[in-house]
Amino acid sequence: MNTLETRFVGLDLHRHDVMVAAVNHKQDIVLQPQRVKLMRLAQWAQRHLLTTDHVAVEATTNTWALHDLLKPFVDTITVAHPQKVRWIASAKVKHDKHDALILARLMAANLLPEVWVPPQHVRQLRSLIVHRQHLTKQRRSAKNRLRGVLFRLNLTAPKGDVASPQNRHWWQSAELNYVERLRVQHDLQTLDHLEQQLNDVQTALTQASVRKPWFQDVPFLLQMPGVGLVSTMTILSAIGDIYRFPSHKKLVGYAGLGASLHASGQSSRSGGITKQGRRELRTALIQVAWAAVRYSQFWKERFNALLPYKERQKAITIIARKILVVIWHLLTKRTLDRYADPTAIERAFFKWGTTEKLASSLGLSRTQFMQQALGHVGLTPTV
Repeated sequence: MNTLETRFVGLDLHRHDVMVAAVNHKQDIVLQPQRVKLMRLAQWAQRHLLTTDHVAVEATTNTWALHDLLKPFVDTITVAHPQKVRWIASAKVKHDKHDALILARLMAANLLPEVWVPPQHVRQLRSLIVHRQHLTKQRRSAKNRLRGVLFRLNLTAPKGDVASPQNRHWWQSAELNYVERLRVQHDLQTLDHLEQQLNDVQTALTQASVRKPWFQDVPFLLQMPGVGLVSTMTILSAIGDIYRFPSHKKLVGYAGLGASLHASGQSSRSGGITKQGRRELRTALIQVAWAAVRYSQFWKERFNALLPYKERQKAITIIARKILVVIWHLLTKRTLDRYADPTAIERAFFKWGTTEKLASSLGLSRTQFMQQALGHVGLTPTV
């Protein structure tokens, strides 16, 4: 075969191996489907892949490592959107060989729905956010187990957090059998351990917020009411590069906050949000929206204006979508939020510098840190 012929290679990736197949421009199979062990993939790629090859692989857990591994051997490597591939090439027969050929043929026909390949700093921040979510879920489960003890034994704990320091003495004096006492002791120890781990994650997020390239964007989000440091880093990690969204509608769709549309013939109707996008981005925006309508008069008025016509959850979803549109404008235009309170922005930036002694770690006072952040968004300090 002519080694200069362009091949379109499809990879169906699994935990321990990958199914490989390739076609040419005419959709003729030029590489029969074959299974390659992941531990031998680098050697296989060096022997069999060509610098003129175009490779396609679906996005999954270990896709990025494979992307980085194969990139030096081929012309291009495209990461495909798995759900959209299913829509385009739905088949009643599910087979690894079939899937690899589908990817190759979709790429040859220029029909492959690709996803953005995030650079290393985005992958690392996303991984940290996911780790925090897992720790938070474990903490919630441990607290639910403690509440389960109260429910099973018909006990009433003091008000407040079931595992708060003021409730620890109550747990020690509660009438529990030796099994329940052991379980409660282990759950409280688990919570102490998780709290330390969450503090470590908070430190890592705080430090990342002043490193390139995140520091360029963080102040523009922190200036908004209801947006804290964790939600800022979550939103930025999900967005990655704001300039890959040519319009705010694209970003709204990416978050799954756009309205679904059902059209048939001459009739059409809109439904709820699509929920097809990055879930952590959507969740963070809903949380931000609830905080915004609580602390910002501007967003509270818009939320209240929706309540006569919308349920509370639908109304807050609309607010979250509007906030995301504002975020798109702030990040693309690098501008000040015209609806934000300058005094509130100063407090937010001062708190940012105080968190984990961030300002002093940079050799700055908290006031100096705040002033630098204010200048970044084009705001002059009031004092």
